Amino acid sequence: MAYQPYIVGITGGSASGKTRLLRRLLDVFPKEDMCLISQDNYYRPQEEQPLDINGVINYDMPESIDHEAYSRDIAALRRGETVTRPEYTFNNPELVPSVLTYHPAPLILVEGIFVFYYPDVSRLIDLKVFVDAREHVKLKRRIMRDLEERGYGLEDILYQYEHHVVPTYEQYIKPFKYDADLILPNNDTFDKGLDVVISYLKQKIQATHDQ
Repeated sequence: MAYQPYIVGITGGSASGKTRLLRRLLDVFPKEDMCLISQDNYYRPQEEQPLDINGVINYDMPESIDHEAYSRDIAALRRGETVTRPEYTFNNPELVPSVLTYHPAPLILVEGIFVFYYPDVSRLIDLKVFVDAREHVKLKRRIMRDLEERGYGLEDILYQYEHHVVPTYEQYIKPFKYDADLILPNNDTFDKGLDVVISYLKQKIQATHDQ
């Protein structure tokens, strides 16, 4: 690999719009120019997950993620190495994990709620993007998503949001908001901000091709 990949870190609170942003970026750039490596595939096994004061597993804590393996794989991609990782299946025993293969590319997207929090991950990031939204907007999106896509009951959703999601955001995510190079408000749409990001990243990709 003759170029230095450009690493973009994307974070924000739960249901702020990170996944939507990633999908838009993946739609714009050719597959060979971009690699997405998500924190979501680096959860530790269920038996290693922390419990809250009521004995409920809390997946919204920094120790839920194997950040050492995550940073190691990001660094390998940066060196031009191909990385493999079992897909995280949210502890569903009926699913056989696929093997994910990450190929080095001019642009590497690093995504997750703790990517600014972990020093070993944060220091690898060249551009930090924070997707932001008001609390009531995020809660509405979270309820709709978890009801429709994950089949959770409303009581469970509200419990997780109050006891896990909000405290984690306040302690481990929000404090790093102003460390970001770019904050994208997404209460309704982030289209104008997205245009800026796309234009900037196209320049970075072109620069790697010119090397």
